[in-house]
Amino acid sequence: MSKMANDNLSAVLYEIDDLRMEQREIRKPSKGEVQIEVHSVGICGSDVHYLRKGRIGDFIVTAPMVLGHETSGIVSAVGDGVTKLKIGDRVAVEPGYPCRMCDFCKTGRYNLCADMKFAATPPFDGTLCRYYCHPADFCFKLPDSVSFEEGALLEPLSVGVHACRRAGITMGDTVLVCGAGPIGLVNLLVAKSCGASQVAITDLDEKRLKVAKDLGADHVITVERGKTAKEVASKVKKLLGKAPNKVIECTGAESSIITGIYAAESGGVVVIVGMGKPEVKMPVIDFLAREVDIRGIFRYANCYPTALSLVASGAVNVKPLVTNRFKLEDSVKAFEAAERGEGIKVIIKCKRDDDNFDFLAKSGLDRGKKRKIIDENTL
Repeated sequence: MSKMANDNLSAVLYEIDDLRMEQREIRKPSKGEVQIEVHSVGICGSDVHYLRKGRIGDFIVTAPMVLGHETSGIVSAVGDGVTKLKIGDRVAVEPGYPCRMCDFCKTGRYNLCADMKFAATPPFDGTLCRYYCHPADFCFKLPDSVSFEEGALLEPLSVGVHACRRAGITMGDTVLVCGAGPIGLVNLLVAKSCGASQVAITDLDEKRLKVAKDLGADHVITVERGKTAKEVASKVKKLLGKAPNKVIECTGAESSIITGIYAAESGGVVVIVGMGKPEVKMPVIDFLAREVDIRGIFRYANCYPTALSLVASGAVNVKPLVTNRFKLEDSVKAFEAAERGEGIKVIIKCKRDDDNFDFLAKSGLDRGKKRKIIDENTL
């Protein structure tokens, strides 16, 4: 076994504010699994939350856990029964897999499966490591036109696909997105690809609103501190020329949720994506009297193929979201940058800067494709 194949450096969270870089065992793929040599992993807000708070709701870190779940890489080994992937395939990893047997799974809502195993959600290890094993049916082969970074970003993009589906966004809709962080921006991109005629987006941060404008937002609204939810909602309606019939709330902040409800057209839909306090106050009489539907989402289901198609076709461009890149060895610095809000999306490169790819020699790929894989493994 090569030096590289003995290296499974991993970013392990032990407890609050205690992230350690350590070697972990390289596991062989079980039946139906593939082993992935991880290339790119995006830092999600949930990763930062676990690091700083040690929990998200009822999901509590009680034992050392590898962080990371926005993932792409190269298949480096295949388990028994795997026929649709082979060594050398470039893949995006859908980080959660369900039991496949319960009623939620059988009806296509597997994101609600009680036995879901989701990377970097306690007690399950994540993907911030050199090698990771995962069920092959939750790995999606990337076409040559889609980069590793884009493959990693299929995870947050799938949240946008699911939210826009829950909202029922279609041609001609007028949409408000609350929050211009990574999740708000992917919802902007998906809403535009669905045919929304106008998309407005709110945020406190002028820099993020500029990114939103560059990505195609028709209107950007700076939320001024001290302004009431009704005042912000009124500004939204004025800019759009009407009340939005679809609202996607991505901050989880109580004031923003209330703004979305007040802004929504009577008979419209508000989808709440952001997770904030366990309990928030909402203007119930307002949305009851106007028959505004309030809907929640939890992750996504059956969205990766759509997200991949949007990126591969060019209908959605997620490349501008990547603003910071770090090596796996510098994961602590990467998390500090993400927490400071530097840029939009921080990507960690887990692949070593090494041309010694033993598995490529066995892959059967032509020389040009081998060179492409090697070239993409540099920062």
